[in-house]
Amino acid sequence: MGALQSLPGQAEYCDLTAKTGFSFEQIGVLRKRFKQLSHNEETLRRDHFNEIHDLTFNPIRAQIIEAFFDRRNFHEDGQGKVREIGFEEFVVVMSHFRPPSLHMTEEQREKIRKEKLRFLFNMHDTDNNGTITLEEYRHVVEELLSRSGTLEKETAKSIADAAMLEVASISVGHMEPDEFYEGITFEHFLKLLNGFEIESRMTIRF
Repeated sequence: MGALQSLPGQAEYCDLTAKTGFSFEQIGVLRKRFKQLSHNEETLRRDHFNEIHDLTFNPIRAQIIEAFFDRRNFHEDGQGKVREIGFEEFVVVMSHFRPPSLHMTEEQREKIRKEKLRFLFNMHDTDNNGTITLEEYRHVVEELLSRSGTLEKETAKSIADAAMLEVASISVGHMEPDEFYEGITFEHFLKLLNGFEIESRMTIRF
């Protein structure tokens, strides 16, 4: 009979599939998760995310939660934060963690990679000024290395510290004496993480 007939809101699901790349089945799974988190309410608030046990001890818990309420992550040109989100916003934000398809072209894969990195950048650019600090960059590198599952936490931290110091020495070394270091822009961020395999480290599994 097909997934369309088993899911409510067929038009809504068609739109979300086109917008996010999720299948009807995956959107159905996310619908159930949304209802669990919201206690069957129509919207999610920050206090709902605070109830997620897996986030309790995550060092970037606050940034992860705020990412769901950041208009920059809704695939729109919005700015600022919202107080609550509906199912569509929830799915759009979750799409940043969608694993790439094996049938994607290189152009599509690069587009997804850039979107994931933009999401990661926004998550640490908390004041929305278009830059992140060296310390925030260190957190990004440490988080990505930790997600690989092949490095001890202290090893990941040491590599992240070294990466931060390298960026600092390069950036400050090219500055004029009267210049003030304003931080890492997204364009610079893309170049710095050019060697990182981001696609499989920012994914969710169904």
